[in-house]
Amino acid sequence: MALTEFKLPDVGEGVTEGELVKWLVKPGDSLKVDQPIAEVMTDKATVEIPSPLIGTVKDLKANPGDRIPIGGTMLTIETGGAAATATTPKTEKPKAEVPKNTVTKSSNGHGTHGTGLDVYPPAALSAVLATPATRRLAREMNVDINQIQGTGELGRVTQQDVINRGGAPSAPPLKAPRYEGVSGETEERVKMVGIRRKIAEKMQQAKHIIPHFTIMDECNVTDLVEMREKLKAKAEKTGLKVTYLPFVMKALITTLRDFPEVNASIDDEAGEIVYKKYFNIGFAADTPQGLLVPVIKHADRKTIMEISHEIMILAEKAKANKLTPDDMKGGTISITNIGSVAGTYATPIINHPEVAILGMYKIAEKPVIKNGELSSMKTMNLTLTADHRLIDGAVAARFLRSLIERLENPGVLMLDLM
Repeated sequence: MALTEFKLPDVGEGVTEGELVKWLVKPGDSLKVDQPIAEVMTDKATVEIPSPLIGTVKDLKANPGDRIPIGGTMLTIETGGAAATATTPKTEKPKAEVPKNTVTKSSNGHGTHGTGLDVYPPAALSAVLATPATRRLAREMNVDINQIQGTGELGRVTQQDVINRGGAPSAPPLKAPRYEGVSGETEERVKMVGIRRKIAEKMQQAKHIIPHFTIMDECNVTDLVEMREKLKAKAEKTGLKVTYLPFVMKALITTLRDFPEVNASIDDEAGEIVYKKYFNIGFAADTPQGLLVPVIKHADRKTIMEISHEIMILAEKAKANKLTPDDMKGGTISITNIGSVAGTYATPIINHPEVAILGMYKIAEKPVIKNGELSSMKTMNLTLTADHRLIDGAVAARFLRSLIERLENPGVLMLDLM
C-alpha cells in the first residue's frame, strides 16, 4: 500500500487559495477516478475537486472554513500501488505516473481501455495545470489532458489547447447526436454537404470558442437617408447602386480607430492579442447556397462610390457561387445587414477569428415630440455582438454610441474621411 498526499490543484487564473466549503468524502471511503471529494470556494466560483486516484481516504487535513493555498495538502489517500504525489508545480509541469490497472495511452495521446477499469480518456492528474472547466472539456472531447503541452501561463493547459488536440487528425471523432424521426410521418433526408456543411462547422466553432454577448441601440438616420438619396440619384446614372452599407462601413472604420480592440483577434495558441492596423470589412451576403461573407479589402482607402461598386461585384459573385477563397479571407470585422430582408433586432454570430460583428436592421419612420411639436424621424436599430474575452460591456456600449453619433451626423462623418 502507498500513501499519497492529495494537494489542492490550480483551480483558475490568478487563484492562490481556496476555502474548503465541505467534504464530500470521509476517512475510510473508497475513491474512484474523477469522484468529487470536496467543494472549494475561490474568489471566482465554487468548484468540486475531483480525485485523480483510485484508493481509500486515510486522513482529512483540513476542516470546512479553512483556507487552503494552491498546493496545500487536503487529504491523504491509500492506493494499491506506487503513485506519484499530487502536487501543483510552480514553474514547470512535471509528468506524474498514471495509477496502474486504470488506463493505457495510445501513441496519439488519447486514452485506450486498459485492464481493470473502463475509463476513457484517462483522468487529469493533479500535476496538470488546468481549470476545472478545461478538465471537463477534455473529458467531454475524449482527450487525454495529461499528454497536452499547455500554452498558458506556467504551462497551464487552456481550453484552446484541448480543442486543438481534439481536432487533430489522430483524435477519435466526437459522437454526434442522432436525430430520431417520428414513426409514420413523412420526412426527407438530404446530405449536409458543401457550403452548408462549412457554414455549420464555422458557426459551431465560433460559438464553442467565443463567449458572445450583444448590445443594442437605436440610431436616428434621418440625415443619412437624405444624403444617401442625393448620392443615389447621381450613382444610378452610372449604373451603380448605392445602399446604406458603404456609409455604415465608413462610420465603422472611423470608430474602429478609436477602439482598436474591436478591430483585433485573439491568438489563443500564443496567448496574444493581435491589433490590426488595416481595415478589411466583411459583409454578409444572402445566397441560394447559404450565407457567405466576402471582404472589402482596405476599405479605409476607398470612397463611398468605390465601396458601392465592389459590394455590387462581390454580391453578384456570391449569388453565382463564384467567390474565390481570397474574396472571403482576411476580414477584421463583419457587418450583417439583416434589415435588407426583415427584422428589428438579432444576435449575430461572430465570424471567428474576428472579435465582433455589427448588425444593421430595417429603417422605420418613428413619431417624436420636438420643441413641443409632433414630428417624425427615420430610425435604424444597430447591434454589436462582441467577444467578451477581449471586449467588456462598457467598451461595447461606448463603441456603439460613438458609431451612432457618426451615422446621425453624416456631414461630420464626411469631414472625418477627408
